[in-house]
Amino acid sequence: QVQLVESGGGLVQAGGSLRLSCVASGLTFSTYSMSWFRQAPGKEREFVARISWNGASTYYADSVKGRFTISRDNTKKSVYLQMNTLKPEDTAVYYCAIVGPDYWGQGTQVTVSS
Repeated sequence: QVQLVESGGGLVQAGGSLRLSCVASGLTFSTYSMSWFRQAPGKEREFVARISWNGASTYYADSVKGRFTISRDNTKKSVYLQMNTLKPEDTAVYYCAIVGPDYWGQGTQVTVSS
């Protein structure tokens, strides 16, 4: 059974930083691209970042480019999202996901106060 478990969310002031983690189990982690999405209250879920299976390629939404960094450690079956210079509009539930087979974590709440 595939499981993706996020952690690291919390409450932070604008301008601050958080690092999200996602640990995978039940699959050959190193063969999959990994993504982060987020969903703010009353809004649709949106793409944040993606990293290729070997970490060689990364992609970001324009809204987070230059502030967020996605990385992975295949030995730990983990993907990370380093979030710097956070803004109130980054407030959302953040999900890690494997898009192709449609695997999603339960999400972790990030709240940025102004």
